[in-house]
Amino acid sequence: MIDDYLADLDQRLHGCGKFKADLLDEARDGLHDAADAYRAGGRSDEDAERRAVADFGPAALVARDYQAELGMLSGVRTLWKLVIGVPLMQASWDYARILTYGAWTQLPTSTPEWYRVVAHTTHGAVFVVPVIGVLALLGTRWLSRRLEPVRLARFCGVLIALAVGINLGSVGLLIGSTGIVDVSRLFLSVPCAVLMVAWVLLSLRLVVLARRSWGGYATIVA
Repeated sequence: MIDDYLADLDQRLHGCGKFKADLLDEARDGLHDAADAYRAGGRSDEDAERRAVADFGPAALVARDYQAELGMLSGVRTLWKLVIGVPLMQASWDYARILTYGAWTQLPTSTPEWYRVVAHTTHGAVFVVPVIGVLALLGTRWLSRRLEPVRLARFCGVLIALAVGINLGSVGLLIGSTGIVDVSRLFLSVPCAVLMVAWVLLSLRLVVLARRSWGGYATIVA
């Protein structure tokens, strides 16, 4: 009966395989411990497992909380990538530009005023994104004792979506506006071009992770 219960729980959960396996292992240990306690009290194997499963709770309700926890674990991993990865990409690109190209004054074309505004805005977003990420990490930690898992997971998901959206929008805006002004600025040097591609790939990867986390929240049923 315990194996059937765990199989049912497994089918209801969606998320990172490692995190999911850890939760199922935790459930398995708890169920077997409870069944062993019932056996020690004189219950038959079948009755002990049935009572252990009944004490653990309906699979649908347990899956609801487990799914929220899976979403949180996946969300926290995404937040750390936002907090560390985005500013690291910006700093690496600026450092590579200084070492391999030099000052902006060496650019062969003039810089329109509107492009300066865009550049300042997108650079500012690089600092906004990790700030949102840090606030989300601190907020979820503080709220973990005040909100039920489902609401906490959705709160984390909203902040992740906001931070990922800002990052993707700023990268797209910077690349698009730079291409309008002078496309050669996207390829100031080989290291700069490689890092720009890496930044785009990171941004797209973050979108995938955010969608995956949000998809996990969407499977939570009331």
